[in-house]
Parts: sequence; C-alpha cells; structure tokens
Amino acid sequence: MNELPETAARNDAGGTQSQSDSAEDGPSPSTAYGAVASEPPAERPSLLARLAGLFRPRNGSSLRDDLTDALAEIETGAASFSPAERAMLHNILRLREVRVEDVMVPRADVEAVEITTTLGELMVLFEQSGHSRMPVYAETLDDPRGMVHIRDVLAHITKLARTRKGRQPKKPAPVQLDFANVDLSRTIGELNLIRTVLFVPPSMLASDLMARMQAARTQMALVIDEYGGTDGLVSLEDIVEMVVGDIEDEHDEDEPLITETGDGVFVVDAKAEIDDVAKMIGNDFAAGEHGEYVDTIGGMIFNTLGRVPVRGEVVQAIPGFEFHVLDADPRRVKRVRIVNTQKSDRRRRAVRTEQA
Repeated sequence: MNELPETAARNDAGGTQSQSDSAEDGPSPSTAYGAVASEPPAERPSLLARLAGLFRPRNGSSLRDDLTDALAEIETGAASFSPAERAMLHNILRLREVRVEDVMVPRADVEAVEITTTLGELMVLFEQSGHSRMPVYAETLDDPRGMVHIRDVLAHITKLARTRKGRQPKKPAPVQLDFANVDLSRTIGELNLIRTVLFVPPSMLASDLMARMQAARTQMALVIDEYGGTDGLVSLEDIVEMVVGDIEDEHDEDEPLITETGDGVFVVDAKAEIDDVAKMIGNDFAAGEHGEYVDTIGGMIFNTLGRVPVRGEVVQAIPGFEFHVLDADPRRVKRVRIVNTQKSDRRRRAVRTEQA
C-alpha cells in the first residue's frame, strides 16, 4: 500500500525531469514558430492607462504633482486634451491654493443697499444692477445686516397684489393682481425681507468656502477683515469662474472690446485680438515677435512679463506704448488702458509751449 505513492512520486519526478530536459534541448516547433510569431509588438500605453497609473500609490510624490506633470507631458493629438480642457484641469488643481481674497469683489465695487431703503427704491436698484442678491447694511458697509433676494421681493409683492375673493370659483380663473395694495414706501427692515449671509475671512480657501456654501444652501458671503470691517463680497459664481472661466448670463451686456477714451488712449478688453487693436490704433502699434506666439492683448502682456500682472501695474510690451492694467485676477488680465506715449509727449510739449 505504501509503495504506490512512492511510485507515483517517482513517476511525477521523472515526468518533471523529462519536461525540464525537453525545455533545455530547445523550443518545440509550436513554441518557436507559433507563440513567438503571434506575439504582438509592444505598444505605448494609452492616455487613459497613463492617467490611471497615477492613482496607484507611489513613494516620494503626491497625486497632485503627478497629475500636474502628466498634463505638461501629454502630447497634443487626437487622444489628448483640448486647450480648454487642459486649462480647466490646471485650474482645478490650483483651486486648493486659491483663497477668498483672490476671487472676491473688492469693497469699492460692492453694490449694496441700506436697511432703510424702500421697496420701490429696491426694485429700481435691482433693475439697474442686474443682480439677484444684494447685501444689506446699516449706515455703512462695515455694519452688514444680511442680504436681500429678488425672489423674496417678488413673492412679497405678488402676495399683497393678489386679489382675494370670498368664494372659490369652480373653474380656475386668470390670476388678477392689484398693485395698489402694495405699499412701496415701506423699508426693507420693516418688511422682514432680509436673509442671513455668511461671514468669512479673506484667508479662507475658496474650496472650503464652496463646501460651506453648499452646506448652508447659500451663494453669497461677505469677506470680513481682522478688525470686523467689510473687505469685499464673494459669490459661488466667482469661485466656479476660477475653474471654467467667465460665466455670462442674459443680463450681462456686451461691451465693446476696444474703446477710444482720448487722443492716443484706448481702453481694451484683454480678450481683444492684437490685429483688431492694431487696426484701431494705427500703424504705430506693431506687435512684432508677440504676434508669432500670442493672439490677444492679455496674452501679449503675459508673454512680456512671464506672469499675470496685478491691477495698477504698467507694462512696456510694445515700444511707444504703455499698458496700464485696469483689472486683473490671479489667473488673467481683464482690462487694459493702452496709452500712446509719443502722442502724450507731443501733448505735454504743446502745453508747455502754450504756457511759456
């Protein structure tokens, strides 16, 4: 009984040995001509496979850095990202570094209403500003009381203007509104139209504020400095625009990209094409080598400095012209004043001659 296993073991060992010897003698015809011949050539990993590999744990590098490097290394082609997609992904990766002070509307540009504003005045302000929400303050913007939403205002007016009937009609009748029932002289404070608003510090991360807005179900926050004063205002739209770019709705009016404000002085949208600006200004405006690399005024300024300028900075991008940055954020230039310095010098000399 005990010999059978030993015999089987010897047979197994012999079989294994024979297979090993066979392998050492050389490959079989099927192996030499079948398996090797059918093996496909090595292919370069696909874009999806390369990105998927970034999510595997690595030592000494972060996933954020790996994604940033991958976006820089991926070649342009049918399988790669478009410039818009690439920019959006870069903005998403940078969002963790953006703070509220980088995206907020500065205090000087905040449109707000005083708590003593009447209902009629409030409707006019909403119509003029095109906003759906505005902060409410008492005396100064450093004493904020909340915000008012146009939806609450319309609901209040509709409720007062709807005519009431004693008996409910069997068939639904057209809604009748009598606006004579609405007292437009009552103030915002008296009508209880004020909603609470978030107060956040300027150093708060924009991504954290977005999560807080989602939790609070609000889209507006006031930025308060360390002394309790109001620094500015930030909305959910401001944060989203950091990723996807400017969001324009039906109330945003199209402003001309190029406007001449004086002799040799032009206010230009940074998105304006260099060729269009040159046609407007004249032959003196020669883009030179900038035209080979960029198409817009904003791109020309960035190409000159190698960075995004700050508001108020003056850039010498083209000989004979000064570019005064009127509006900019951490991502891009928005508006620029272009001054023809040659004409400015001639005007100054003419003024000095007249005074002499």
